[in-house]
Amino acid sequence: MDRVEKSCKNSAGVRQNRALAVWRQFRRNKGAMIGLIITAALILLAVSADFIWDYETDVIGMNIADRMISPGTKYLFGTDNYGRDMLARVGYGARYSLVIGAVSVLFGLFVGVPIGTSAGYLGGRYDTIIMRMIDAFSIVPSILLTILMVTVLGTSLLNLMIALAISTIPIFARITRASVLTVRYNEYIESAKAIGASDFYIITKYIIPNCFSPILVQATLRMGTNIISAAGLSYIGLGVALPTPEWGALLSASKQFIIQAPYLCFFPGLAIMITVMSINLVGDGLRDALDPKLKR
Repeated sequence: MDRVEKSCKNSAGVRQNRALAVWRQFRRNKGAMIGLIITAALILLAVSADFIWDYETDVIGMNIADRMISPGTKYLFGTDNYGRDMLARVGYGARYSLVIGAVSVLFGLFVGVPIGTSAGYLGGRYDTIIMRMIDAFSIVPSILLTILMVTVLGTSLLNLMIALAISTIPIFARITRASVLTVRYNEYIESAKAIGASDFYIITKYIIPNCFSPILVQATLRMGTNIISAAGLSYIGLGVALPTPEWGALLSASKQFIIQAPYLCFFPGLAIMITVMSINLVGDGLRDALDPKLKR
């Protein structure tokens, strides 16, 4: 028993040292640190949006007297055709876009990772059946599958997140299964089986922690992809409905004024670009830090 406890403590110490090593490697990547700072600032903006702006008056409230004012000292991002402050709408929209990206990825993780882990670990006929079902979903392009789901469920914030999550599940299932297959026959797994450890214990204690790195990187990169997909669906009227200030919906509402007032399209588009770029920089930094060989 003492030997088992000592082994667990040593394992925890190794994981802690590895986490510190990953953080040191991550800090050396200037692009990743810039992306992390921008992402943290966007998250802070999304969390504190209610303290900065009043939703009813600043975000969706109309002020016809100040309609279509170009960016200046009074309105840094200008106003739209209803006199609404674009800075408030773009800033508040960070909450919707980040929530859509994060929730859809988390749901995909919670469903896709167990599916991929069980398929890779158990193998055999179960693996074949599960992966053929995943293949059936993968035949349909993810954006088309999302459009079909939104059309069936209806246009709302919740339905958009569900549709994006469902299209994300096959991706996480595949990458998790591939990672599990690389560690399934390692000696420490065989040793755990030899001492009578249950499959659930082996999976949660040894399999998933050793497969976590590629899953984390994929989740980070997928979040940016889902934000773009959500904005695209809102742009064509299948995502978040107006007057909700989601970035894609803002682009859709301002497309008719692209000649008269191009700033209405510029600032939401710039917000999408900066957010996705910063998240991808973080994902690239995590990939290089977790597996420095890939960088070389």
